[in-house]
Amino acid sequence: MYTVKKHDRLAVSKLLSKYTRGGVKSPYGTCFLIRVACKVMEDNEQENNSHLVDFLEGCLRHKSEIVIYEAARALCNLPKLSSKDIAPAVSVLQLFLSSPKPTLRFAAVKTLNKVATNNPSSVTMCNLDLEHLISDSNRSIATLAITTLLKTGNEGSIERLMKQIQSFMSEIPDEFKIVVVRAIQGLCFKFPKKHDVMMNMLSTMLRDEGGYQYKEAIVNTIIAVIEANPGSQDSGLFHLCEFIEDCEHGVLATKILHLLGREGPKTAAPSKFIRYIYNRVILENPVVRAAAVTSLAKFGAVCQDLRPSILVLLRRCMYDSHNEVRDRATFYLSVLESGNTAVINQYIVDTLQASIVGLQSLLVHYIDNPAPEPFNLASVPITTAPAEVTANSKTGDDMDVGPRKPAVPQKTRQEELAEQLAQIPEFAALGPLFKSSPQPIELSEAETEYYVQCTVHTYPRHMVFQFDMTNTLADQQLENVKVEVKGDSYNVLGYIACPMLCFNKPGTAYTLLELPGDPSEVPCDFACTLKFMVKDCDPNTGEADPVGYEDEYVLEDLNVGINCLMQRVFKTNFGASWDEAGEENEAEEQYQLTTLKSLQDAVNQVTNFFGMQPCERSDRVAEDKNTHILLLAGQFKGGIDCLIKTKMVFDGYVNLKIWARSPIPQLNELLVSLLC
Repeated sequence: MYTVKKHDRLAVSKLLSKYTRGGVKSPYGTCFLIRVACKVMEDNEQENNSHLVDFLEGCLRHKSEIVIYEAARALCNLPKLSSKDIAPAVSVLQLFLSSPKPTLRFAAVKTLNKVATNNPSSVTMCNLDLEHLISDSNRSIATLAITTLLKTGNEGSIERLMKQIQSFMSEIPDEFKIVVVRAIQGLCFKFPKKHDVMMNMLSTMLRDEGGYQYKEAIVNTIIAVIEANPGSQDSGLFHLCEFIEDCEHGVLATKILHLLGREGPKTAAPSKFIRYIYNRVILENPVVRAAAVTSLAKFGAVCQDLRPSILVLLRRCMYDSHNEVRDRATFYLSVLESGNTAVINQYIVDTLQASIVGLQSLLVHYIDNPAPEPFNLASVPITTAPAEVTANSKTGDDMDVGPRKPAVPQKTRQEELAEQLAQIPEFAALGPLFKSSPQPIELSEAETEYYVQCTVHTYPRHMVFQFDMTNTLADQQLENVKVEVKGDSYNVLGYIACPMLCFNKPGTAYTLLELPGDPSEVPCDFACTLKFMVKDCDPNTGEADPVGYEDEYVLEDLNVGINCLMQRVFKTNFGASWDEAGEENEAEEQYQLTTLKSLQDAVNQVTNFFGMQPCERSDRVAEDKNTHILLLAGQFKGGIDCLIKTKMVFDGYVNLKIWARSPIPQLNELLVSLLC
């Protein structure tokens, strides 16, 4: 009956009312009814569904165990219920934890594991029962139990949990060990002050037997903790150094050497890492040896006192049996011996951050269309974050850790958008895409008649607004849909309309504008109006009337800021880059930001406002601090490197002093003046 009526909301509502009151004899039928009720509540979040919640709570007292579990799982998965509302479901699941049936124990602990991710306090009452399950003969149940305990535990119980895990790890296969490692990573983020205990545990795991995926998960966890918690840097790097002394996986050794070259020179005693790195030059395969040479060069570039020793080691590397190792050693030796700080930073510390896909595309175009001038690297787009988060960023909620396919290089969101825009003839001659806004900007709410989002694309001399639209009215069909914009100092060159916008089917329109010559005129609020021809249509058949009428819909203003002309660039050694820019190329200003209530809010807003990359982890404000220094690096349109340093003091509001350095004095004055 549900299959027949599922497209009719009123009929489904009547069906639920009938059977939730009268009941269903079959337990399987009741389980299906529970799932239908959950589907209805998800689709109608704004309506009063208290009668369906009461039905689910009533099913907790059903005589069938599968119905009881299905109701408990459904209540725990409802998004807007409080801890008090799901308490009866958690109590039922707690009883199932001591069931003699392994299937019930597994189902209960898996559901509680998911609840603990977002609402750990609700599951705390089950901790004693979960501890008993650590010794369960079913290793899947034991793994879920320990990961749930890691989510619900408090700071005082960490040492005890780590001891339990240590005795437990040797009894489970690698795929379950990976789940535990990800759970430990989440615990490190939750209790950063206990990083020593957990780092020691991870170090012990690294020394144990295990396959590549298991070791990779541990290494990724240690790296993530180092990046999130600066206090764990020394111990984490030392554990990784010990691991590469006896590491059989060249990929992991290369990854760790890259990390040592980036983070090692910033530690209090960088010289202690040199021995571990040089050992790789002597003992490893050519790929790892080449990575070790690069890591040594970075120590020599950043640490002036270690440079003579590094030069000696690089001269020895010039006699290596492999040409890649010899070439790297020769190149780095030549750069370091030059003593030119700018050259050293450019070729060793701050390496090329070009988009590989963009570089390939431009090189192919350059070869196919020969030009008298040499290829210009400044025209290559800068690399950005991948379009999707990789599996390595998981923190332990999933049991799906089986064999994975080899990693395929991912295109970034900007690279995907650049390919789409290149297919449009009107945009083919605009040149390389400099930047696309990281996230679409909403110009109307999803519940309104027409849902519109805008992505801003910046080219060398033009700007393109991409409007992604959805028609939410079933009785209307829109044709020739475009968004007209009006903004000071901008010249609209043309529109590309969406030919047809049917009910619930996305469509796209474009607006092409010419950028103003003066960068100070770029920040602007655009008035946006959606214009189209409306044709009434039959909601059931979708057939539209032959005659329509012109109409328009006013959207919210679109704000374009200086961040549209700024691409993020990472500077490994910000201090050296800042000194290289010179005091003569500096502008400064001071502000009082009275609307901001914390230093972290100020850091986030300033970073987003300029669209620049925080360096040296300055985007994180330490607890109980009332002063902070934020370091930002970026590349302005045209390949102009820009650096910003801000000093913030919190005294009820934020006092901010800002300095900007770039080769263009007018740009420096513009950057420091924009916060007013």
